[in-house]
Amino acid sequence: MARLDARERGGCAAPSAILDLSPGSEIRNGSERKATHTRRGSFYRRSWDMDFTIPSELLDLQQRTRAFIRDQIIPLEGDARQERHGPTDELRRELNALAAGAGLLAPHVATEYGGLGLSHVGRALVFEEAGYSLLGPLAMNLSAPDEGNMHMMEVVATPAQKERWLRPLASGAIRSCFCMTEPPPGAGSDPAALATTATRDGDWYVIHGQKWFTTGAVGAGFAIIMARDAADGRATMFLADMDQPGIRVSRVMDTLDQGFAGGHAVVEIEGLRVPATDVLGEVGQGFRYAQIRLAPARLTHCMRWLGAARRAQDIAVAYASKRQAFGKTLAEHEGVGFMLADNDMDIRTSRLTIWHTAWLLDQGERAGTESSIAKVVCSEAIYRVADRCVQVLGGQGVTGETIVERIFREVRGFRIYDGPSEVHRWSLAQKLVKHGANH
Repeated sequence: MARLDARERGGCAAPSAILDLSPGSEIRNGSERKATHTRRGSFYRRSWDMDFTIPSELLDLQQRTRAFIRDQIIPLEGDARQERHGPTDELRRELNALAAGAGLLAPHVATEYGGLGLSHVGRALVFEEAGYSLLGPLAMNLSAPDEGNMHMMEVVATPAQKERWLRPLASGAIRSCFCMTEPPPGAGSDPAALATTATRDGDWYVIHGQKWFTTGAVGAGFAIIMARDAADGRATMFLADMDQPGIRVSRVMDTLDQGFAGGHAVVEIEGLRVPATDVLGEVGQGFRYAQIRLAPARLTHCMRWLGAARRAQDIAVAYASKRQAFGKTLAEHEGVGFMLADNDMDIRTSRLTIWHTAWLLDQGERAGTESSIAKVVCSEAIYRVADRCVQVLGGQGVTGETIVERIFREVRGFRIYDGPSEVHRWSLAQKLVKHGANH
């Protein structure tokens, strides 16, 4: 069965996509299950209700977001304050002010922190619209890594930690970073290689280590640091302000993309003293909390970059519908038309994969396997869309004449961020061997 139901969260109705396609199951109102098997000899007849109608309240929010991106954000895409290592904080604050004025700032967070309390499925629709401009997620304060950090802090942080860090983060007063990945031989795709240590010293922890590919570190107000207890080896997360002794950005890394405020940096942690009250969650539960953050964060990447892929496709379709070659438009040539059709299939498949995984998260499922699948499916499909759009545009596709060239550069990293496709495939294969296929 597949269905979209409205749910009241934070004053905004958000859909729950009910997509349980298990044989003989029917789900009503998200929980009531009713068997619908009818025996016909050796066969079963199965029936499902399928309703993908978007509730009117969420449809209005989707259209409002679309208009905001079109009318207020896309005109600013040429702003010179988009530098080699990301947009400046001055530009970010101006964009945040526009979103706040439109009532669209941080819509994913709870209403008590200024958001709309959107469900994961609600986010899927709104985040895609935000992603239609590369500046959209930053403007609406739903860009990585801040969006993922906000989500995890809502789930794990203490009330005092939420007031100190989450509230200003949600309002756009500060940014954050997530210090997990390390240079060799430390943690990369294999988190078990975590090398950063935290040693207990009375009511404090003293942290030593080096992190890199830390997105948003330059100019961040605080960091969430993953470190291993020097005594028992268990991983713990720590909250730490970035303007204190013992933590510093040593350099900013030059990368293919340039869309993340604060760039991607190397962070040195040398004798950083963190009070025990600033442990995020429970001591020794860092890897578990990483999964709380990671599954939704993978999916929100899919949502945002799906919007960028849709933008590239719209530009390619418009160009191919007008540009003439050999007596007809490019779109009338099968070689071009088929690329546009393949793009449409990749976009639609990605969207359905996102919605299903988002619904599982809304039901309280961990959805680790599903988010892993979605990450691979969407990152590779979105890259294919961007690549084909470059090809359709010809010479223009590799220039700054359109935004497509930027989109191509931005989405390439998605096949690596939050785990490369190969690691996800390897992990999925191990689960198949251990538990069997789950159809």
